[in-house]
Amino acid sequence: MEIILKDKERIDDLQRGGLRVIQRADAFRFGTDAVLLADFAAPRPRERVCDLGTGTGIIPLLLYGRRKDITVDAVEIQPDMADMAHRSMQLNDLTEKIRVHAGDLREIRALLPHAKYDLVTCNPPYGKAGGTLLNPDESKRLARHEDTCHIEDVAQAAQWLLRNGGRLCCVFPAHRLLELCDAMRAKKIEPKRIRMVCSRADKAPNLCLVEGKLDARPGLHMEPTLIIYDENGQYTPELRVIYGLDG
Repeated sequence: MEIILKDKERIDDLQRGGLRVIQRADAFRFGTDAVLLADFAAPRPRERVCDLGTGTGIIPLLLYGRRKDITVDAVEIQPDMADMAHRSMQLNDLTEKIRVHAGDLREIRALLPHAKYDLVTCNPPYGKAGGTLLNPDESKRLARHEDTCHIEDVAQAAQWLLRNGGRLCCVFPAHRLLELCDAMRAKKIEPKRIRMVCSRADKAPNLCLVEGKLDARPGLHMEPTLIIYDENGQYTPELRVIYGLDG
């Protein structure tokens, strides 16, 4: 199928078995956090997945790159971004495996079925409402600031979507870890696995990766800290593996 690019759009190769994504130079583009979340979430065989706030659809593509037998429903509030994500799925001939829904995750009950998902992923906005200067660009503002999506909204949507024992995996600022865990537990999603992320070994964590399970018993496993760069400013061996840079 021929894909027509719109103004300022480009096609980027994900270096994942030929998978490609459409992005726009002047809009929010995916970063390392999306790659780390897809690796951390690690979908299991034949799981049904939902990605909330999918943007250009990068996380569903990265998850599919790990496991070809999953199916994904991706939700995005911005119609133009949802259209871009859908065209990325057409570009990769994945419209039967990854379905993009233009809609508000706060209205998830009108979009997707109850208790049918094994895994929900989300890379939510990091900027706390009222706590940071808002980006004047709408695409970047909605992606980076709690304008139309708070972490409590994500937890509530995940509670609706997940089957009993299903997993919610998020990446979030390290200094807001307790807020994320509180939001999860308020919706009966018990934090079960946490991995802190540091830019360098001598720096404090700046991100956290958190997995919670719906209706699970308490019991938290702290994983080894993930280090992005070595002392020479190069990706660590683990990051190279995550990015697929070593074959």
